[in-house]
Amino acid sequence: MLSIKEITALETFSVRQPVLRPGKSIETCHFEGDNLESTRHFGLFMDENLAGIASLFQEKTDLLTENNQFQLRGMAVLKEFQKRGIGESLVKYAEANAKCRGGEVIWFNAREIAVGFYEKLGYKIIGAPFIIGDIGTHFIMHKKIT
Repeated sequence: MLSIKEITALETFSVRQPVLRPGKSIETCHFEGDNLESTRHFGLFMDENLAGIASLFQEKTDLLTENNQFQLRGMAVLKEFQKRGIGESLVKYAEANAKCRGGEVIWFNAREIAVGFYEKLGYKIIGAPFIIGDIGTHFIMHKKIT
């Protein structure tokens, strides 16, 4: 049985680390803004197991003009649960949450390997590709949700 519920920032670390920060310390899993009152963290559970996570920050980028912007961060699904629609479910849940909170647009920094996944969900690239440290090439992607 699949269920999505709000979780704490700390609870996301068990998925963030192996998927997004493999081989790095657990401290690298903490994102600036994780503990703000406006930030939401979602966990998708398969039976009782946390299979995927996504975090939603009320954050603006200057590349977009909308006033109420949300940034999706830390989107990750454990390897053994991938290719089952979990990522798509998390993105749609985050979109619905942002929309309920008056959000006009969702944006994020997508890893190069994830661009196709997000394009299938209606997201578009804006701006030029860029490199994030030793993580690799990223693209800013966005989608209007109003």
